[in-house]
Amino acid sequence: MYGKAFAPEYQGALTTLSVNSSLADVLAEGTERLREAERSGRPAEAARCGLAVAEAHRRLGRVGDADRAWKASYRAAREAGDTAAMAWALWSGGTLARQRGAFPLAWRLLGLAAELGERGGDVVVRGYSLAGLAETGRIQGDYEAVGRLHEQLLAEARRRGEARHTVWALEGIAQMHRNTGDLDTAYALFEEAAEIAERAEDRRGHAWALRGLADILSVRDGDTEQALRLLSEAEAGCRAMDLSGALAYNHKMRGNVLYRAGRHAEARDMYELALAEFRAMSEPRGEALARLGLAKSMARLGRDRTETAAELAELAGTLERSGLKHAREMVSRAQREFGLDAEAAR
Repeated sequence: MYGKAFAPEYQGALTTLSVNSSLADVLAEGTERLREAERSGRPAEAARCGLAVAEAHRRLGRVGDADRAWKASYRAAREAGDTAAMAWALWSGGTLARQRGAFPLAWRLLGLAAELGERGGDVVVRGYSLAGLAETGRIQGDYEAVGRLHEQLLAEARRRGEARHTVWALEGIAQMHRNTGDLDTAYALFEEAAEIAERAEDRRGHAWALRGLADILSVRDGDTEQALRLLSEAEAGCRAMDLSGALAYNHKMRGNVLYRAGRHAEARDMYELALAEFRAMSEPRGEALARLGLAKSMARLGRDRTETAAELAELAGTLERSGLKHAREMVSRAQREFGLDAEAAR
């Protein structure tokens, strides 16, 4: 039903790159091909190669380089009059904006990308841009607003037999079920995503699915060791592809699993590692979640109560301002867990 996963963001002279190519390799070849296209005066090819460069920088956590690269790709596409390439560049920029926590900008750029994709007759970039809008809303906690869009995109991806996008949609829907308490449904969806990703040789999608399965095994079943084994397997895939962001979220999840098991000193160490990784790539959502886990671990290890209260109150304010509803609710639960909710209200 599903073919081998492919990476439609690797375009022009880079179509031979695999979805599992290491980001270091993508960046090296993409930069070389981009320079060749620029020297030979081929803006359309420069736009396509520049897209891969932008995405490699973004996934490596190099925010400034990614920002410059997607904008250069857009300018080259505009010079070439290539509407679809303009859409792809805007998709990359919108995805970067979401990663940086700039949600209004992400909505604007991804919306424009979807419009240009439709105008340019590129169904794939239109689908990726709509998926980006859906993911932005999901990350912000607006499940009612984007749940239907996730389902629509899942149906489209299944119909086209597009493994990578099917895996993405399954994982997004699974995460919403997990966050609203339907753990059995979430597990089944993560499991299907893992199976499809493995058959399609989609290492990135497989790593995210394993992370989701580990989370539920820990929460629902208390199976710490199996959860840690799955996270170790996912980590190997992340390292093989230089997936900095996915690796940081893997480490944060390992902290969650260890915290739930009462292994608070180990959890603290993992949260500290994840926090450093998120800060290195300017990923505010991940940073906030790692800070939350670290604050809870430190509280369990005897940190002064007033320091914990101050840390959680600051986090709550940060997340309130950024519009991350689900993460904000997680801080509220932590305040209740430590009997700090009444103090926070004063």
